[in-house]
Amino acid sequence: MKSANFLLAFVLLALASSLASAFDPSPLQDFCVAVNDIKTGIFVNGKFCKDPKLATPDDFFFKGLNIPGNIYNPVGSNVTTVNVDQIPGLNTLGVSLVRIDYAPNGGQNPPHTHPRATEILFVQEGTLYVGFVTSNQNNNTLFSKILYPGDVFVFPIGLIHFQVNIGKTDAVAFAGLGSQNPGVITIANTVFGSNPPINPDVLARAFQLDVKVVKDLQKKF
Repeated sequence: MKSANFLLAFVLLALASSLASAFDPSPLQDFCVAVNDIKTGIFVNGKFCKDPKLATPDDFFFKGLNIPGNIYNPVGSNVTTVNVDQIPGLNTLGVSLVRIDYAPNGGQNPPHTHPRATEILFVQEGTLYVGFVTSNQNNNTLFSKILYPGDVFVFPIGLIHFQVNIGKTDAVAFAGLGSQNPGVITIANTVFGSNPPINPDVLARAFQLDVKVVKDLQKKF
């Protein structure tokens, strides 16, 4: 019986350790304002920390998220990022924010994934078709929804997701992410725009496409 209890405790501890390391680690101080100069700080969680005595309110401030982004591009959207690179005081705090502007009639934030963060999206203006796809183990199931102003949708960490403006006017959304630096992997850019390029024969077989089509896609990206 004791050995069974020990085994159960060990399994729970292992699970707890796994969960604890799956997200940004909790800070061990009030804040750790990021600096680039190694002579004035210590390295913590991807950034060097400023001496707390030298921190200012501007280290925790960002201005301009009310300004629309440029949506005149091939995908018809713009993502204004507010992470640790824009607000140094976010370092070690495990959160970030983005504003997404979408062009009418199909402007999209194309299929992508955030390797280090769950995302929660709030629609301020417009009508969005959004969704995410589960992993292979869960049969690549699509969870999708049409969102209107005031609606909120969550994209689980690491899963491929997208948003498309299906309305005839501009759309605006804001999203919070559970990491100071969530990262983004845009699927098409990554697969067809890698540097150096992936062998076209590999992609042709993977996507069941003609090699000529793959080469054309690689030229576009």
